[in-house]
Amino acid sequence: MGYVERTLGFSTRHLDDRDIRLVTVIVAGTVRWKRYIDYLIMSLCSDEKVFSKMEPLLLQILRIGFFEILKLNVPAYAVVDENVRLAKVALRPGAGNMVNAILRKLLSLKETDSLPLPKVEGDDRAQARALSIIYSHPVWMVRRWIRFHGKEEALKLMNWNNSDPYFSLRVNTANGYTRDDLVNRLEDLQVHYEKSIMDEFVRIREGMQAVLQAGLLREGMCAVQDESAGFVVSVVDPQPGESIMDCCAAPGGKTLFMASRLAGQGKIWALDINKGRLRILMEAAKCHNLDDIITDVHGDLRLYAKESTAKYDKVLLDAPCSGLGVLSKRADLRWNRQFEDLEELTCLQDELLYSASSLVKPGGVLIYSTCSIDHEENENRITAFVQRHPEFTLEGVHGYVPAEFITDEGFYSSSPTKHSLDGAFAARLVRSIH
Repeated sequence: MGYVERTLGFSTRHLDDRDIRLVTVIVAGTVRWKRYIDYLIMSLCSDEKVFSKMEPLLLQILRIGFFEILKLNVPAYAVVDENVRLAKVALRPGAGNMVNAILRKLLSLKETDSLPLPKVEGDDRAQARALSIIYSHPVWMVRRWIRFHGKEEALKLMNWNNSDPYFSLRVNTANGYTRDDLVNRLEDLQVHYEKSIMDEFVRIREGMQAVLQAGLLREGMCAVQDESAGFVVSVVDPQPGESIMDCCAAPGGKTLFMASRLAGQGKIWALDINKGRLRILMEAAKCHNLDDIITDVHGDLRLYAKESTAKYDKVLLDAPCSGLGVLSKRADLRWNRQFEDLEELTCLQDELLYSASSLVKPGGVLIYSTCSIDHEENENRITAFVQRHPEFTLEGVHGYVPAEFITDEGFYSSSPTKHSLDGAFAARLVRSIH
C-alpha cells in the first residue's frame, strides 16, 4: 500500500491515471499545508474548543476542502458539495452541516481577500510563529533557518518545500541502457522531461504514473533517484576492482548506482539493520543485473564493526538524519521531526561514524553523507570526528563534483534554493597508511 492509500485509508487501484494524480496532489498538499490550514479552520470555528474537540476524520475532510479551495483550481460548488456529502456518509448528517458552514465561510473570506492570517511583527519569536503559520512549517525549523541562513533564505527554502516537486530518473547503465534509450521511451510515453546536469539522469514533473505502468522501473531500465544522491556517489568515486562497504545501505539507491560504476569488477557489501528493506534492495539489485556485485549484510553497524576484521577500500556512511533537505518530496516529514530529534541524531551519527571508520583499510577512504541541510548534522560532525581521529585527513571533493557544489571547506553540499536539487552533504576522509 502506497503513501496516498495509507493516508486516505482506501485503495487507489480502481482509479485512472488522472484521478490518481489528483488524489496524490490533494493528499500531499493537505499534509504540506496542514499548519496553515488548521490555523484557518480554528479561526473560522465559532469556538476554539470546537476545533480542539473535532473528530480526526472530520478535521481531515475540512483540511482537504480548504486545500482544494485555497490551492487548487477546483470549482467551489464542487468542493463544498463533495466534502459535505463525504462528511455525511463517513460520519453523520450533522457533520455535513458543519463542513458546509465552515467551507462557505472560507469562500466568503477568500472572495473578499480577508483571510485571517497572523501579522509578521513583534520580536523574533513572534515573527517566527507567524511565518510558521503562513508557510506551514514547524516553528523550530523557521527559527533555526532564520538564525543560520537569514530571513530571506528561510523564506525561499519554505517556498521550495511547499512547491510541487519534480522527480529524477537515473538510467541503469549496468543493463546496457543509455540516457538516450530512456529519453526515447519517455517520448513514446509523451512524458515531458529535462536532461540533468548528470549524464545518467533526467527530470520529470508529471508522468510518473505512466513511467510506472510502462514498467520502466520493473524492467530495470531506470530507478527513481535525485541528482543530489547521485553526486554523493560521485564523491565516493567507485572504481572497478574496489571493495566498498555501504553502511545503512537500504533502500539501496546509492548502492545500485555505485555497483553500476564498478563495471562488473569489484564488490559492494550492503549493510543495514532493517531486514525487510535489505530484501527490497537485493530484489532491485537482481532487476538491475547487479546482484553478483552486491552482497547484503543484515546487522547493526555498531555491532558489526566490533566483530568484523574485514577492511575495505572505501566505506560509505549515508547516516540516518533529519531529512531537512528533502522536505519538498517528503510532505509528512516536517511534522514528524522535533528539535529534540537533532540531538539524538547527532549522537547516533557520531557513533555510526566511529564504527564505520574502523572498517576503512590504511590508505582507504571514508565518505560521510546525509540528506540534511543542517550544519549540526554535517560540517560539525566531521569537525568533531577529525579532532578525535587524527588518523583521518579531510580530502576536498574537488574533481568529483562541479565547483558550484563545493563549499569553502571542501565538502559537497547541494542546496534546494541554490541548485534546485534536494539538500545533501558529503565529505571524504582519507585514512593514513600508517
